[in-house]
Amino acid sequence: MVRRTPEITLPLQLSADAGTLPEQLANQFRELITGQVLAPGDPVPSSRALADHLGISRGSVVAAYDQLLAEGYLSASGGGSTMVNPQLRRVHPPQLAAIRPVRDEGSWAGLDLRPGRPWTAELVDAPWKAAWRRAANAAADAEPPALGLPNLRQQWAEHLRRMRAVVRDPAQIAVTGGGREGLALVLLALGGGTGLRVAVEDPGYPSLRRVPRRLGAQLLELPTDEHGLITAGLPTGDAAPDVLLVTPSHQYPRGGSLPMDRRQELLEWARNDQVVVVEDDYDSELRYTSSPLPALAALDDPVTGRVVLLGTLSKTLTPALATGFLALPEWLVPAVGQVRTDLGQPLGLVAQQAMAEYLASGALRLHTQRMRQRYRRLRAEVVSALSGRPGLRVYPMDGGLQAVVETTRDEAVVVAELASGGVLVSPLSQYWSGTDTRSGIVFGFGAVSLAELRAGLALIAEIGAKMDS
Repeated sequence: MVRRTPEITLPLQLSADAGTLPEQLANQFRELITGQVLAPGDPVPSSRALADHLGISRGSVVAAYDQLLAEGYLSASGGGSTMVNPQLRRVHPPQLAAIRPVRDEGSWAGLDLRPGRPWTAELVDAPWKAAWRRAANAAADAEPPALGLPNLRQQWAEHLRRMRAVVRDPAQIAVTGGGREGLALVLLALGGGTGLRVAVEDPGYPSLRRVPRRLGAQLLELPTDEHGLITAGLPTGDAAPDVLLVTPSHQYPRGGSLPMDRRQELLEWARNDQVVVVEDDYDSELRYTSSPLPALAALDDPVTGRVVLLGTLSKTLTPALATGFLALPEWLVPAVGQVRTDLGQPLGLVAQQAMAEYLASGALRLHTQRMRQRYRRLRAEVVSALSGRPGLRVYPMDGGLQAVVETTRDEAVVVAELASGGVLVSPLSQYWSGTDTRSGIVFGFGAVSLAELRAGLALIAEIGAKMDS
């Protein structure tokens, strides 16, 4: 069935002195939508038809539509046509009060800005569907090899070479069921149990810290500053840990990137004290102020080195995949392979084949570029709304999907008041293990529309900077 272009009867009026043509078009479409002249689900004219009707360039219409798509007023269907977003009332509440919390069978009807979630609305496109279709058709009655499907390991190796400057033989890649599963695999390969000492950054990512605790390992917190792990004075000799979990490209949650001199010092320390460094590369490709930084593993020896690169697709694609990888030094491959043989491969053959197809098509690189552009615009909104506000301090946001804001107000009060206003965030103090904590909030900006983010930022600015009586 061929879908007909809607007849153009919209009251659109352009003026030579009322701003650029894309701005005028976008403003008038917003008014038509908020005034209910255009209803959710209504198709809008094609860019070519509207340009011909108005006597303007098609590029002006495309620019206006792109802005409205980014803001959530319009959505593009799989067939390429454009319509008023069917979910418009959820994406664009009439006023801030509309995002106040409503409980319904345990669900949250407010605005969830807790960190860690990417934008997934544009993930299921033609390359994604084709990859899964080919994988399903190629599925055989067999289990994948212990370390993963050879084709996927080959594609991971190629991806790391292109995107992270890490050169590893595919035989040194292990497919995992996500970040925590990958970390557990490494710890088990190194012996696991109560005799293992695992160092972590303080502050650091809470969920990964729980893995060594669950395996009975002893945790050692190491201090950080605005640049990341403090490498001067790392414990040596009998006090040295067996494993260090570190985020050199983008420290979580403070956002710093480990300088080159510290990276070299860290690698020398790991070699001298025989420490395995697990590099959590969780969102290193999402950089906004510069190109993605080379991984720490790129500086290490691929055969005798001490760095294990831990990566997932949870931030670049979706956490629903529960898919990741380890890039191992050659000497560690047999031990990891033995554990995997004993415990089995957690990721099914169809999923592995689909990811191999998706990577081979180049779609992951293109999707990452699109998402980086989107997140860069949202990041700019956060900086504009919160920077320079009295009582607030916004941490550097060179990359990632979350913002960290210190506040002079009591953290628990700020989080509670935001929740009562319908906005969920995480308390900053939960990322510290010791007594040196900060008062503030951590919130994500990747998984929401521009309008939702603006509504949430308005409330954060109001509540975070409010003076207590």
